[in-house]
Order: sequence, then structure tokens, then C-alpha cells
Amino acid sequence: MPSSTPPRRRGHAPSAVVRSRLTPYLFLLPGFVVYAAFALYPLVRAGQFSLYDWSGIGPSTFVGLGNYVDLAHDGRFLAAIGHALILIAFYALLPLVIGLVLAAILRRGQVRGMGFFRTVIFLPQVIALAVIAVAWKQIYAPAGPLNQGLRALGLDGWARGWLGEPGSALPAVGFIGTWLEMGLVMLLLLAGMSRIPDDLYEAARLDGAGAVREFFAITLPAVRGEIVTALVLTIIAALKTFDLIYLTTSGGPGTATTVPSYEVYHRAFELKDVGSASAVAIVLTVLVFAINLLVTRIGDRDDTAAGGLR
Repeated sequence: MPSSTPPRRRGHAPSAVVRSRLTPYLFLLPGFVVYAAFALYPLVRAGQFSLYDWSGIGPSTFVGLGNYVDLAHDGRFLAAIGHALILIAFYALLPLVIGLVLAAILRRGQVRGMGFFRTVIFLPQVIALAVIAVAWKQIYAPAGPLNQGLRALGLDGWARGWLGEPGSALPAVGFIGTWLEMGLVMLLLLAGMSRIPDDLYEAARLDGAGAVREFFAITLPAVRGEIVTALVLTIIAALKTFDLIYLTTSGGPGTATTVPSYEVYHRAFELKDVGSASAVAIVLTVLVFAINLLVTRIGDRDDTAAGGLR
């Protein structure tokens, strides 16, 4: 009797295009073209402009590495680099510490309405930075809410023009960055902590571990990847910040809050020195890449060490 099982259809052999090693790159090509047009090409052009003395209009003069040599002896630029490194502490390190503590408390306490709380925490990320800058400028004003609150508490000596004094302007701007990035860091860490099995915490509690020991033995190692991601994002935000500086202090008073990204604008559009501005942009790009490469390498090394211990 003929078999009732239908004959198997032989699959068609993949075409030469599918079997080609170039196929994955063909899929990547459209995205790479867009990336090259809007990121790589402007970067290459900036590198080219940095080798010239050019006002942006008219003829230019080739100076080679002269613009970079001038930056090495430029006190304003070196101060801007120092200010950017200080802002990293406000944009990255403080939000990381605060975010770790708050995320651990929320994870341990199982707060109700977590979805609403996450939305409120993340709200600064979706508000236009211009609105944030204007609002905080009013808060820091001599007659603003901050000084009024200090005077109401009898701390008249602390009241000041926060954005108008060299000693307080940079920390004041940095605190805005802390408030801005804290929600993003906390959400990243909460997402990482939500993947930790409850069994680990229950076993630790049975062994007599307290909240602090649980944090350092279980929570912190489990969110190492999220910590690296948060540091990379916030360090980039600290080094490339421009609009917040421009709208609050314009680099002042004097040069107390100038940063490399503001220096690019200042030199290109106010001093009409496109070559020097391009050199600052290239140095800033290298600095961002180097710092984030270091952070990523340290994170990978820690992961490797933790894997070896396991």
C-alpha cells in the first residue's frame, strides 16, 4: 500500500547572495551611510579645519598643529578642561552614589506605586533642558526661592547670588546636573536590581546578613553592568554639556564655568576663530573617548575577575 505520509519537500538551497560573507555588511550599509554622513564626515571636517587659521569666511592659512600647540598653553582652555572634570563628579559620581542608595532602598522596601515613582524620577530627562535651565536660574536668583528659604531658616550668611559668584557658580551648575542625571541612573540600577532572584536575599538573611552586607555581597556585584552603562552616559553628558552653561552663566562669571563645549561656541562664533574651535572639538572628542574607554575597560576587568572567582 502506498504510504500515507506526504513526501517531504526539500528546502531550496540558499542563493549565492545569502551565502556570501558580504551579506551582513549589506544589511549594515544603510545605517553606516547615515552614521558616516552625520557623524564621521563632520568629525573629519573638524579635524581638517583644526589645521588651519580660518575665521569662517574668506581665505585660510595652513598652520599644521599650531592650534593644538596654542591650546596647550591656553589658560582659558586648560581651565575649561578642569571645570569639565569637576562636572563629572556632579553629573556621574554623585548621581551614581545617590542612585545606588535610593535604588537599593526601593528594591528592599518594595514601595507601592513603583511605576508612578519611576515616571516622576525620570521626568527631568524628558523636560527640555532650556526649561530646566530657566527654572533653576530663577531658583538661584538673589531673590529666588533658595535664598528666601535660607533666610527663613536664619541662614542669611549662606544667601548669595549663586550663579554670579566665582566660588559658587560651578557647583551650582553641577548640582543641576546631579538632579538631572539622578533619575536616569536610578532607573538603570532599579532595572538591574529587578533581575536579582529573591532567593539570594532570602538565603543571605537566613545566614544573618543585614541590609548593608546584602548590598555589598549581592546587589552591587549584580548591577556592575548597569553601573558601567550609567557612568558612560553621565560622563558623556558632563563633558558635552553646553546648553545648560550657555543659558545659566554663559561661561561666567569671568571664566568660572566655561567648559570645552562652550569654548567651541565662543571661539567659533564670538572670536571668529574656527581653527581653534575645531581643535577644541577634536580634543574634547578624544577626551570623551578616552575616559569612557577607561571606564569600560575597568568594568570589563571587574566582570572577568568576578567570573574567575565564580
